[in-house]
Amino acid sequence: MKLLTCNSNIPLAKAMSKYLHVPLTNASVKRFADQEVFVEIHENVRGEDVFVIQSTHYPANDHIMELLVCLDALKRASAKRVTAVIPYFGYARQDRKMGSRTPISAKLVANIITAAGANRVLTVDLHAGQIQGFFDIPLDHLYAAPVIVNDIKNNYKNPKNIVIVSPDVGGVVRARSLANRIGADLAIVDKRRERAGQSEVMNIIGDIEGRDCILFDDIVDSAGTLCNAADALKKGGAKSVAAYVTHGVLSGKALERVANSALKWLVITDTIMTTEAVKKAKNIRVVSVAPLLGEAIKRISEETSVSSLFD
Repeated sequence: MKLLTCNSNIPLAKAMSKYLHVPLTNASVKRFADQEVFVEIHENVRGEDVFVIQSTHYPANDHIMELLVCLDALKRASAKRVTAVIPYFGYARQDRKMGSRTPISAKLVANIITAAGANRVLTVDLHAGQIQGFFDIPLDHLYAAPVIVNDIKNNYKNPKNIVIVSPDVGGVVRARSLANRIGADLAIVDKRRERAGQSEVMNIIGDIEGRDCILFDDIVDSAGTLCNAADALKKGGAKSVAAYVTHGVLSGKALERVANSALKWLVITDTIMTTEAVKKAKNIRVVSVAPLLGEAIKRISEETSVSSLFD
């Protein structure tokens, strides 16, 4: 087994390397003066089982291109099998046609990754489950729920007082799964979105009076929906409001919104590299999915069950 990382999330790759006791493969992922991507692998990978670690967050197109060039380099270097480890899969929110003459970009990116030479894909908490079917190669879909459940158990003394809250109707299945894992009740924020990037909370479905509410979602981008939901829960009588989100995109004024919201804390994972601004934020914490990804990589390499991680 060999681990190779591009530039998008080197800290996570190093943590996975430490978990697996496998050093990162010596490789250069650089740019020419005109910003073309250049990759050179400085070790023999012929006949090896290689895992390329690369999240495709901002700048998404640059990070995707780095991944593609790495895959092509490994294929041409005669690697036996190449697995694209994509903790955060960019373009996942473009998983269907939103109107006439619009693309399904998630499918396009899946096609490109396959064409570049990936034999397998490993990812975490896809925005939509059907994206698994966009790939014509095997895909292992991990869930950050075990990591999140452990953090909740370590930080809440009375689990019976917890209510897991879906910030919108579309996330109910995800929230219900987490609620079942910890034996908590479920609530839903019913909202109306007037335009892209803006939302108006309309109603809270469920009993939240005097209880510890935990908003649970896969992506926090501008944080508008999350913060509006937190404010509505607090006004509705919640004892406390926190949020657990797998992918902390946190673009634009997201950090400012979170800091000024009713959120006790926002917990994200390190599927996207943590910036200095996030590290300094007083009510944002980061938990690592490195052990989860590392264990999945080990099981894929050994041809043992990955799904049993979640039993």
